[in-house]
Amino acid sequence: MVRRIPQDPIVRDLVNMVRQSQFNRRALLRGGAVGAAGAGALALSACAGGGGGGAAQGDGSAGSIVWGNWTYYLDYDEETGTWPTLDAFMAQTNIGVEYIEDIDDNNTFYGKIKDQLALDQFTGYDTITLTDWMNGRLIQDGQIQELDAANMPNTKNLLPSLLNSLDIDPGRKFTMPWQAPASGFVWNTEAVPNGIMTLDDFLRPELKGKVGVLTEMRDTMGIIMSAQGVDVAGTWGDTEFDAALQWLDDAIKSGQISQIKGNSYTQDLEQDVTLAAIAWTGDIAILNAEQGERWTLEVPESGGMITADSFTVPNGTSAENKALVEELINYYYEPEVAAEVADYVWFVTPVVGAQEAMEKVNPDQVNNPLIFPDEEMSSRLKGFRTLTPQEDKKYTSDFNKVLGL
Repeated sequence: MVRRIPQDPIVRDLVNMVRQSQFNRRALLRGGAVGAAGAGALALSACAGGGGGGAAQGDGSAGSIVWGNWTYYLDYDEETGTWPTLDAFMAQTNIGVEYIEDIDDNNTFYGKIKDQLALDQFTGYDTITLTDWMNGRLIQDGQIQELDAANMPNTKNLLPSLLNSLDIDPGRKFTMPWQAPASGFVWNTEAVPNGIMTLDDFLRPELKGKVGVLTEMRDTMGIIMSAQGVDVAGTWGDTEFDAALQWLDDAIKSGQISQIKGNSYTQDLEQDVTLAAIAWTGDIAILNAEQGERWTLEVPESGGMITADSFTVPNGTSAENKALVEELINYYYEPEVAAEVADYVWFVTPVVGAQEAMEKVNPDQVNNPLIFPDEEMSSRLKGFRTLTPQEDKKYTSDFNKVLGL
C-alpha cells in the first residue's frame, strides 16, 4: 500500500526531521508504558527529593518554593534522574524548589485544592501550571495573585500571540504561559491512506468503531465547532455548542466513535484500536519518533486548538515566596533555557528567541513546527474563549453526558 505523504508542508518537514533524528526519550509521556500506579510512583519520587526531583540542588538559603506541574513536562535526564534546567536554577539562585508532578487533569487537581483556594489558604503549592481555561476560572473567582512584571523582565520575550490569548487576562497580569499545547487530526498512515482532511472524514464507513476523541472538552468541541464554521475564540452560545454536540452524540451512538480517552488515547493508536482521532500534536510527534512514523498529523484547514498551561500564584502563597516564583518564571523566559525545555517536551514554546537558541541545543529541532509554528500554521490554531461559570457548568455537564462520563 502506498504511504500518503502529508499534504501540509509544515508537517511533512516534521516527518522528515523525525526520520533523521536520534530520539530516545520517554515512552512514559503517553502513559502507555506505565499505568496510573507508575505515574503515581513518579510523582511521589518527585516529592521526595533526591535524584528524582524535589529540592535536590541549591541550599535553599534564598528561600524555597513548591511547584506543581503536569507529568513529563520539564526536561528530565533519565540517566541522572534530575531536571537539568531546574537544577541549574537552584544552583544559580540558592532557591530550593520542590518540584511535584502532581497534575494529571485540571478538574481533578482543582478538586484537591478548591477548599484552600476558597479560603485563601496555602494550597501546598506556591505556583501551579494549570491550563488557561481553568486559570480563567481562578481569575473569575479572585483566587490567584497578580504577578509583578518588574520581577520578570525576561517576560518581554513572551510570544505576542499569547499576550492576550486568555481573554479574561489581557496583558497576562495573573498568568504567564509555561508551554502551549495544540491539537488536530491524526490517523494511521497505512490504514487510512486517504487521510482525514475534514471532520466528516471521520464518518467514513471503513472507520466505524476506530475513531477516537479526547475527553478534554475544549479540544474536542473546539475542533468540531471550528469545522462547523464557528469562531471558537469569538462570540457564540448554546446554539453553536449544541449543534457540535449533536454531531458528536450522533457519531458516538452510531458506533463510529468508540474511543473516548484522556492521556491514554495514545495506547489505542499504538494498538490499532484507534485509526483516526482528535489528538495532541506533541504526543503524535513523539509516537512517530519512537515507532517509525506510523501516524500522520494535520492541523485542519478549519482549525485546530491551542491553549497554554500557565504559571499562577494562588492567594495563599506568601509575598516572599511569590517573589521567588517570579524569579523562577523569569529564568524560564531566558531563550536558552526555554529551548532546553522545548527540546524535551515538544510543545509550542512561548518564548521569543528560543528558536535561535535551539541551534546550540539541538539543531534538528530548529524547524520543528510543533515547537516553532510559522505564521501559516499559527493562523489555523484557535483558542477557546473563556466561559462564564454558568456556561462552564452547563457545557461540561452536557459534554460529559454525551461521552457517558
